[in-house]
Amino acid sequence: MKKHIGNILKILFPIALGGGILWWTYRDFDFSVLNKALLAQMSIGWLFFSLIFEVLSHVFRGLRWKQVLEPLGERPRTSTCINAIFFSYAISLIIPRSGEVARCGVLKRYDGVSFTKSLGTVVTERVVDMMFVASIVLMVVALQFDVFQAFFMENGHPMDEPALSTTSTNFIPWLIGGLVVCIAGYFLFRRLALANKMKDFLHNIWEGICSIRQVKNIPLFLFYSVAIWGCYIMQFYLTFFAFPFTEDLGFKAGLAVFMTTSLAVLVPTPNGAGPWHYVVISTLTLIYGVNEPDAGVFALIVHGMQTLALILLGVYSMLALRKRNAITTPNNI
Repeated sequence: MKKHIGNILKILFPIALGGGILWWTYRDFDFSVLNKALLAQMSIGWLFFSLIFEVLSHVFRGLRWKQVLEPLGERPRTSTCINAIFFSYAISLIIPRSGEVARCGVLKRYDGVSFTKSLGTVVTERVVDMMFVASIVLMVVALQFDVFQAFFMENGHPMDEPALSTTSTNFIPWLIGGLVVCIAGYFLFRRLALANKMKDFLHNIWEGICSIRQVKNIPLFLFYSVAIWGCYIMQFYLTFFAFPFTEDLGFKAGLAVFMTTSLAVLVPTPNGAGPWHYVVISTLTLIYGVNEPDAGVFALIVHGMQTLALILLGVYSMLALRKRNAITTPNNI
């Protein structure tokens, strides 16, 4: 009974958390503005174009995963790796972060890949991804230093002075940002604590983590990694051209807003719903001068399109995997 309650809470808590942040973010939003944007202002062609890069990012991730598994003696089919990635992002819409485990299960079921070894390579991927996120943060600070400096100066906080103040009008955004980091850290700690109870499990995971040192073609691995994050950035930046109020902001602004979304998705909500919207709206309005209704429209439509694409890719992956399994498995008569 206790286990069932825990499983239910794993599903309900992220949904409730994301829903609560969404409600707070859009509590005063006029949804008639959304209809106007859908009917007249939005250029949907740019949104569909951006989704091409969403698909490519997952394809490159699947190719990189296959490469990292090879030094462990595991050679899954390329199509299985890519479909496992598609499926993982779709299932994470229901239970955040569950996709990391689910994609390893897909490889185990369809290509017989060791579950624990593949899970170890997922940990390796996360380390590499965090390095790219850190690099993007540093790049944004360097490229947009004058913009951020002007913002903090206007709000009474030069960048060489402490930014947190209980008297600041921006205390709530800072507080929410701190909560985001704390919640993400809590869930990461829980995972690591649970894993520490299983010696063999940890041993295989460690093998997966170390597999990066044995990758035969490091330049190709780096290419896949850069391609993954390049596609993420292009996917987001191209959506700027879909709206008249963001099309002239430029690439640097797109990179800065993308950076905030990369940090927001650390909060365990379905596809970052809630925190993603909040940081996009806050960055567009407070730093780049987009009015709040327009920023709200941008966040709703862009996130909605990206989420719909993940659902469709998830459905495609399940159909593709089942079809191939039906072909390769003899009928029992």
